[in-house]
Amino acid sequence: MFPEKTFFANGSKPDILANVLADADVFIGVSVANVVTPEMLLRMAKDPIIFAMANPDPEINYELAKKTRPDAIVATGRSDIPNQINNVLGFPYIFRGALDVRARKINDEMKIAASLALSALAHEQVPQSVLKAYNLISLEYGRDYIVPKALDPRVNAWESSAVAEAAIKTGVARLPLDIPAYRQKLIRSQK
Repeated sequence: MFPEKTFFANGSKPDILANVLADADVFIGVSVANVVTPEMLLRMAKDPIIFAMANPDPEINYELAKKTRPDAIVATGRSDIPNQINNVLGFPYIFRGALDVRARKINDEMKIAASLALSALAHEQVPQSVLKAYNLISLEYGRDYIVPKALDPRVNAWESSAVAEAAIKTGVARLPLDIPAYRQKLIRSQK
């Protein structure tokens, strides 16, 4: 246990996972495969969020989690499963926005701006090129689509411009940019 973990710890004494998940709204796992059982999921609160992020095999199989808790939002780190939560959606574009304004540092506001940009983009209509890349007929915001797909070329413009704007607003940028013009430049570069 270290200070950063202590903030998220459930109480002053560690407990077993089955007890911690009882009535929990969210599970974020970054541990090992198959440590969460269907029985544990059944004890979670209504409409839980389950991020089983162990790779390549999550803490609970995606299909089993969905079958056990159809009311859940389930995500993993795998690209072959809906809701892939992966740093490929963050790091390249956070750095792009930060570097393009010559930011002195990457602050929390910039990371939050990146997250909000991804959230907003997930609500937009998905282009045919993305559907084709994933061999899908349609895709719209909902339990099985809460973040954009990793191969969505729009992520660059949405996220990088949001990060650059946050860097400017918080005073860590050394280079001012016209954000709408910058975003259009990024959009043109995708074509």
